[in-house]
Amino acid sequence: MKMLQEFKAFAMRGNVVDMAVGIIIGGAFGKIVSSFVSDVIMPPIGVLLGGVDFSNLSLVIKEAAQEAEAVTLNYGTFLMTVLDFIIIAFAIFMVIKGMNSMKKKEEEKPAPPPEPTKEETLLTEIRDLLKK
Repeated sequence: MKMLQEFKAFAMRGNVVDMAVGIIIGGAFGKIVSSFVSDVIMPPIGVLLGGVDFSNLSLVIKEAAQEAEAVTLNYGTFLMTVLDFIIIAFAIFMVIKGMNSMKKKEEEKPAPPPEPTKEETLLTEIRDLLKK
């Protein structure tokens, strides 16, 4: 029973929950970027290169035989995956850069001066009375 309580305490900590939310959102973001690359970016590039469909680009290593399928090296799919990675990495870079700049602005704000202690307040009053 103690192990179950320890697991519950571990799972309900803020860091674990935040990480789980980040992973779920990251997975959804990855799907959006993959669709963006394959459906929006690559078709115009393919048209510019003479009607090439990148998802079908491959190099045949061994031709298909009677019952065996052809062995191919699908470099078009690989190129699309690399482009997915570059876009996701750039997006994450921009988010982290924004977070760092916000953190830097917080650090640059000067801290308010500390409240004077009772002794300092009393000494200030005495000084002001002596000046009069």
